Amino acid sequence: MEQQTLKITGVLSDPTRFSIYQYIARQHREVTVQEIADTFKIHANVARLHLTKLEDVNMLYSDTKKNGKGGRPSRFYQLSDEVVSLQFPYRDYQRLSEIAIETLASLGEAGLDALEETGKRFGYESAKDYAGSLEQSIHQMDPREKVKFIERIALNQGLNPEIHYDDDKREIVFRIYNCTFKEIAANTRGICRMHHALINGIFNYFFGDIKLKEETSMFQKDEMACTYSTIVLPEI
Repeated sequence: MEQQTLKITGVLSDPTRFSIYQYIARQHREVTVQEIADTFKIHANVARLHLTKLEDVNMLYSDTKKNGKGGRPSRFYQLSDEVVSLQFPYRDYQRLSEIAIETLASLGEAGLDALEETGKRFGYESAKDYAGSLEQSIHQMDPREKVKFIERIALNQGLNPEIHYDDDKREIVFRIYNCTFKEIAANTRGICRMHHALINGIFNYFFGDIKLKEETSMFQKDEMACTYSTIVLPEI
């Protein structure tokens, strides 16, 4: 674990390489060497070197495919599913969270309800604290400004969000391409329910008592994101 941590910190110590990793994390798709070279205005060989080093520490993975333009196949890169956790010394908070959540889930519906209520409260408080830190009043924001704030909070939580607001329908569609609990969500009861409630709590701070409807889950086959939608009622 310590050796892997040292490798990762060494790879990310290069500012350009760190920026490349952040860029790829925001794309929600595969990228090529040439795209990275063009975006960062570096030679393709330099771009390839940066991508290879990120792949060597399992932060990216690649696949060779035909690009539909003929010629030699191209190599495409995207984020790996491996979570990067840098801690000195190593602490197993993931195991702690599994134990705590499984304990609550073992209490049945009452435990799951408590987990959901706690998630909602944490989401609400995180939104309130963020807006307060910027000395922003939600009462002075229009819906589009509120949507932008939600996007920033989701970015800060590492969710790789995408959010759209339709003025005519007053509908919000919110997608997250990363789940901060992904590694334990598939096998730990209540995680998705709690995380949904946490996100709902963020929306509740800005838009009142609205309900997010889950449209898709990244744990479904062929789905890359969790998608939620909601209708924002006019303020009275």
